[in-house]
Formats: sequence, structure tokens, C-alpha cells
Amino acid sequence: MTDVPGEFALCLTHDVDRVYKTYQAPYYAVLERDPSHLRSLVTDERPYWQFEELMALEDELGVRSSWYVLDEQSLLDRSPREWLRPESWMLYAGRYDPTEPELVDAFRALERGGWEVGLHGSYESADDRERLRAEKRTLEGILEGSVVGGRQHYLNLVGQRSWEHHRAIGLEYDASYGSSTNYGFDGRYDVLRPFDDSFVVFPLTLMERALIPSAPSLEWAWRECRRLLEEAHDHDAVMTVLWHPRYMNEAEFPGYRTLYERLIREAKAMGAWVGPCRECRELLEGRRETSSQR
Repeated sequence: MTDVPGEFALCLTHDVDRVYKTYQAPYYAVLERDPSHLRSLVTDERPYWQFEELMALEDELGVRSSWYVLDEQSLLDRSPREWLRPESWMLYAGRYDPTEPELVDAFRALERGGWEVGLHGSYESADDRERLRAEKRTLEGILEGSVVGGRQHYLNLVGQRSWEHHRAIGLEYDASYGSSTNYGFDGRYDVLRPFDDSFVVFPLTLMERALIPSAPSLEWAWRECRRLLEEAHDHDAVMTVLWHPRYMNEAEFPGYRTLYERLIREAKAMGAWVGPCRECRELLEGRRETSSQR
């Protein structure tokens, strides 16, 4: 993308939490009484692997986005007594190793194609600077360029201290400030600058899970998306959305891909700048420097 954005912008982000369907397969097979969920355990099907599909969709729409890569601890690395806690399964089970060759190829393909590959800081790294630094170093060892921003796993922040850690290890922005259960601007229409310098915080306007599962219909969910776009347009806002890649699997999550595509098309029709957080921060910073020189 080469156009310099106006004030109205839509930042597209994806948290790469899971790429393989593991323990979720028997869970949903029992929950939904649908044994088809078990296919991923005995076939080559990978319903959560959506790299190529999502890249193709965004390429067709003429946009790029930010992908945040997770380097979370494994459940097997935790103490045995934690294996019995549901929270531990949620946090640490079924994760992936970002240095696996096939994943390395996927992340490099994203980077070379113009997408941003950023850091999805592990849950405990929100207040562990050295862990966060090591995760950034691992990701940069995979990529050709540097990592300049990201989002903490589960939006986990320890107040402003997390942002101090981010800035200290060389990150230029964070996109963790927000909610997984609520959506909207809450009267906040611009990025935050917690240190009154070039470090930027992108508030999360909409996570798909906060809207779609509880929506009475897909059309109702779309009207909410359209309302948020109109609010962003009217207030010259930076609107940031999060769509997890696995939800692009229409067979298991019908409507998620359709809504995402419709959101992008409508934002572009309304004149929004649409792209990744890294590029948006660069353009905002350039405008801020120009304004300070006047």
C-alpha cells in the first residue's frame, strides 16, 4: 500500500494462537455430538491452518495486515500439578513451536509478501522483560527484518509496566489494550502515547469473538460492524480489529470470513486507509513529526 492515510484508518490484525486442531477435536466432537471434528486427528486435514487462504483473500482485496506469532510455553514444561487445572490447558495445551520448518516458511512468506509479522507475547511475558526479549529474538531469528510491535496473549497487560517492557526491548507499538468480551470505541478515537513519545498503543476496537458468537444473526453482526465504521469515519478514528486465522475456516465457523471480507470492502468504500499496525504507526509518526515542525 502506498497511499498515505487520512485520519480514518482500519488496522487489520491476526493473533496466531493455534495452527493445529488438537485437543479441541474430541472436545467439540462431544460438545456438538459431531464425530466429524475427529477427522483432523486421523487425516491430513488442518482446519486451523489458514495462512494461504487468508493471504489470498487479503491479496484479492488489495490489503495487508499484522500477524502476531506466539511462542508460548508447553503444558509439558509446567509442573505436573498444573496439568489438572483447566486454566493451564487453556493457556499452554495445543500450542506450536514457531521454529518448525513449515511455520518458518509460512512466516517468511508473509513477510516477503508485505504483511507484518509481529510478536504475540506469551501470557507470562506481560511482566517478564527477559522472557519477552527472548521471544522477540526467536522471532527475529526466523525473519529477515526486525519485529517492531505486537500484542500480548489474551490481551494480558500489567498496567503501564508492560509497555515499559515493550519499549525497553525495542518495540515501537503495542495492540493489547482492549477487551475480548466487549467492543467499541468507548469515547477513545485515537491511538495512545503512554510516554508522550513515538511509542504508540493501538486500542482494540473489535475482536470477532466479542461480537459474532452472541449475535442473533450474521446480518445483525454486520450492522454492528457498519455502525463502528461509521463512528470511526465520523470521528476520524483509528479502528483496530482482530480476526484469529482459524476462524477463517467457514466449515467450522460459518460467517466469520464473510464478515471480515465485508468489513474491509466497506471500509475501503468509505475512504478508510486499511493496513497493518506497523505501517499505520509509521504514517502517524511521520504526520506527527511534520506537525511538530510547523
